[in-house]
Amino acid sequence: MSLKSTQLPTPTPSGSRTLNPTSLRSRRFSLPRRPAGTVYRGREGMWSWVLHRITGVGIYFFLLVHLLDTALIRVSPEAYNAVINTYKNPIMGLGELALVAAIGFHGLNGLRIILIDFWNVGTRNHRLMFYIVIALWVVLLLGFAPRHLMHVFGGGA
Repeated sequence: MSLKSTQLPTPTPSGSRTLNPTSLRSRRFSLPRRPAGTVYRGREGMWSWVLHRITGVGIYFFLLVHLLDTALIRVSPEAYNAVINTYKNPIMGLGELALVAAIGFHGLNGLRIILIDFWNVGTRNHRLMFYIVIALWVVLLLGFAPRHLMHVFGGGA
């Protein structure tokens, strides 16, 4: 008897009754369904996870650079002043805005993760909490960004 890879042998019980091979195959040996084209569905939980990791890595590298340039003051105050003066340009001002945005999202999403872990209805409401985090983050950035950008581009003190 030759079987194709998609066919399964039909088990027969010890009694006189036989099993229907198609119902047995669909019940016991069906493969799990997976979304077409991707493993992830791209919902709020996945995007929250991805953004949390990206902002965390960005904050880590900022802290690394910050420690290194601050350590220059021990080596040479002139070198420290030279490095700090290179930071005083509009591109770095936009980088500061991105840093504040990353810290804000990372902190708010961290609070969301704490609520999911320690609040008994947190897992049920994780999508709603994600949208609340995004709304709070946008409100906080709208309060910070105009003032900061006026300062960066010379419109404010």
